[in-house]
Amino acid sequence: MDLYSTLEEAIDAAREEFLADNPELNEDDADINQFSLQKYVMQDGDIMWQAEFFADEREEGEGLVISVGEAAQAIFDGDFDEIELRQEWQEQNTLHEWDEGEFQLEPPTDTEEGEAAAEEWDDDNSESERF
Repeated sequence: MDLYSTLEEAIDAAREEFLADNPELNEDDADINQFSLQKYVMQDGDIMWQAEFFADEREEGEGLVISVGEAAQAIFDGDFDEIELRQEWQEQNTLHEWDEGEFQLEPPTDTEEGEAAAEEWDDDNSESERF
């Protein structure tokens, strides 16, 4: 699982990975039917992103389906507004790191470290922190 510190980096990497997985296609011929995205909050409070493109709407990845059809193709083609994508993200779907490489929907609060991390994660949900 590759995570990226910016949404744009995650989308660029997903585009490159899709093309690498489909070497018979060039970028102009790619027919994208699904775009998936996942947001992660790391233990240190950093926000990370993972994105995936699929040719088939029935394919499943690690992220949540954000766009299908023409909207997914537009994102693949670079025709998207990053702020709009961030605003569409539902915070309850964000995964929080509770142990190295282990994620869950809610930050753990059963340890002193978990409580401190939960407080940091709560700070990340402010309007000023989202963009």
